[in-house]
Amino acid sequence: MNKKHKHKYNYRWTLADADFTKDKGKVFSCFACGGGSTMGYKLAGFDVIGCNEIDHRMMYTYCQNHDPKYPFLEPIQEFKNRDDLPDELYNLDVLDGSPPCSTFSMAGSREKAWGKMKHFREGQAEQVLDTLFFDFIDLAEKLQPKVVVAENVKGLLIGEAKDYVHRIYEAFEKAGYYCQHWLLDGQNMGLPQRRERVFFICLRKDLAQPFLHQASLFEQLPLFHLEFNEPIIPFGEVADYSGRKIKSKISRMLWDNRKRGDCGQKQANLRLRGKQGHFGQSYVYEDKICPTLTGKEDSLILFDQPRILGQSEVCCISSFPQDYNFAGQSPHYVCGMSVPPIMMAQIAYQIHKQWLSKIK
Repeated sequence: MNKKHKHKYNYRWTLADADFTKDKGKVFSCFACGGGSTMGYKLAGFDVIGCNEIDHRMMYTYCQNHDPKYPFLEPIQEFKNRDDLPDELYNLDVLDGSPPCSTFSMAGSREKAWGKMKHFREGQAEQVLDTLFFDFIDLAEKLQPKVVVAENVKGLLIGEAKDYVHRIYEAFEKAGYYCQHWLLDGQNMGLPQRRERVFFICLRKDLAQPFLHQASLFEQLPLFHLEFNEPIIPFGEVADYSGRKIKSKISRMLWDNRKRGDCGQKQANLRLRGKQGHFGQSYVYEDKICPTLTGKEDSLILFDQPRILGQSEVCCISSFPQDYNFAGQSPHYVCGMSVPPIMMAQIAYQIHKQWLSKIK
């Protein structure tokens, strides 16, 4: 516990100072990206024994930091159909995954992109992104871990996408799991960033009897509490002003015409040009929580200086270790596309405390 700020986990830390006990259970990570969720499980005392990832650049970054026992660089559609998986993967405590979510993100094209082949990132194979969640559930049905955790974007709970959530519940039911979901915000979990994400947390039915309670008139579910109220961390505690200055002349012009209270550059564009335009950059204020980091380097711009966030600041607001090896990849991309370690550590700690520690 960080006594000064009353936070369970420190957002500014190094791998050199970490003590990974690896005594809380075994985890396998799918859609592992650069290793954010894996780092969270390790902070909570779990042993992450392997990963599945389609992007060779992200896999290289992951391996440089985590050295997994079982790395699988291939599409999950191929991985789930393997008949040569190690026995250890059939005895997992947690199967974790973050299926690519751009087709449900509020920042994406949403409904127009559903069911279409697309690249999640240049250099990757084309996939129908909105079916990857069900490939992940197929894998869960095959491996039968005690617990399954799946992270996704808030947009999954909005509009027509809510029917997709119903299908997720049905698929987990068929796979043999009780499924529940929570909308969590990192700023309440000790993360110096506003980051809302949906977490589906599922317990295998044959293990659930001791935890079942009457959730509604017609439904029993395993009792599980997730409630976080840690103090908000304003960006001023993180800032070191080490990021490069804005390069774009248009972006600099909009910054010069900013007004306190602007959320981002689109407000200045509206005042100057009469239209908001496609400016996705958000301003970061010293006295407020940092907005959500995306994978774009210039998605966040300091209000008080014409700069983007530097690597140390990106690591802090994402709770990645300061000495993380990004292996030549953009820290903004790796952190922006990953589950912040602190968010995953908070959840993993509760999974062990409330469920796994009580299962014989």
